[in-house]
Amino acid sequence: MPADALRIEPVEDRAGLDAFLRVPWSIYADDPQWVPPLLAERRQHLSPKHNPWFEHAEARLWIARRGTRAVGRISAQADRLHLERHGDEAGFFGFLEAEDDPEVFAALFAEAEGWLRAQGLRRAYGPFSLSINDESGLLVEGFDTPPSMMMGHARSWYGPRVEEQGYSKARDLIAYWFDVKAEFPEGVRRLIDSGLGGRKVRFRPLDFSRYDEDLRLIVDIFNDAWHDNWGFVPMTEAEVRHLAKSLRPLIKAEWVCIGEVEGEPAAFTVTLPNINEAAADLDGRLFPFGLFKLLWRLKVRGTRTGRMPLMGVRKRYQRGVLGAALALGVIDRVHRYHKGRGRVHGAELSWVLEDNRPTRRLIEQLATRAYKTYRVYQKDLV
Repeated sequence: MPADALRIEPVEDRAGLDAFLRVPWSIYADDPQWVPPLLAERRQHLSPKHNPWFEHAEARLWIARRGTRAVGRISAQADRLHLERHGDEAGFFGFLEAEDDPEVFAALFAEAEGWLRAQGLRRAYGPFSLSINDESGLLVEGFDTPPSMMMGHARSWYGPRVEEQGYSKARDLIAYWFDVKAEFPEGVRRLIDSGLGGRKVRFRPLDFSRYDEDLRLIVDIFNDAWHDNWGFVPMTEAEVRHLAKSLRPLIKAEWVCIGEVEGEPAAFTVTLPNINEAAADLDGRLFPFGLFKLLWRLKVRGTRTGRMPLMGVRKRYQRGVLGAALALGVIDRVHRYHKGRGRVHGAELSWVLEDNRPTRRLIEQLATRAYKTYRVYQKDLV
């Protein structure tokens, strides 16, 4: 075999996983917008010991090499909960990174699709790294700004190369940029006031004295609100516990708002400091000094940007004016807090399905602009 012949290697041990995680460093070496992921966090994310997603799903990872040089990577996933819920015989690919080489893309997808077929699956969606509740979609618009936390970046050739493998668009996911310094429009405030008028509604921050209970409450509203969304899979109890533990070092009470109607929790929003802003110069390393820098930037100095990854209104309120008022109301309370403090100047609201017109209309009434598009691709494997 020639020294530069392409080969695909499965990830089978710690050294292979480290090499898999390091692939993006060469792909994005000349891209100033890329933010190196925190390697320790990515290792835990891909660890069956630490990530409860693996209790109902499995994944395989591969690296593409020419000689000793890693030139690409991909994963394939099969999720029993997705199959039970949707019955669509679908699996997933994710963690896609590769040089601009058609041969590399073709070889990676051949490996991933072969594994999915061997699991009896007849369709592939992606990228999801690992699931729709994690990093979702391939960036196809908005390469000129860095990604927000838990959102992906990509090179401009990824989309065309994926489509060369026979993939087509399943859905686009829209990310909005929100100007925190701007005032809420008067029309929005009138909508909130009229929608809530005459009802006993309370908006409150996260209560750390009942942190686990509040997180379960938020996930319960989330699972109810998103139940009918395309591709949705609810979080399991183990995943809720994992989420609560993961978010606790990051979350602040006033960055969260829960809306209650007649004493019943009905809506929520969660915002988080943009870890990518704080970690951009750490080169993915937390040790020996990166962890201290990260904690100081997050806990003491504070970030200038944030992300709103979660927002929901219970289904029974969604179609009326009360539902719109609740959604805008929880966002309003968090916005007032940040605007009053003056530190955070912008936040990403993401992601929203392109065909979720009610939510998009609400968001577009605010000081927002759609600034990134992430595409989920699909392909029949028969």
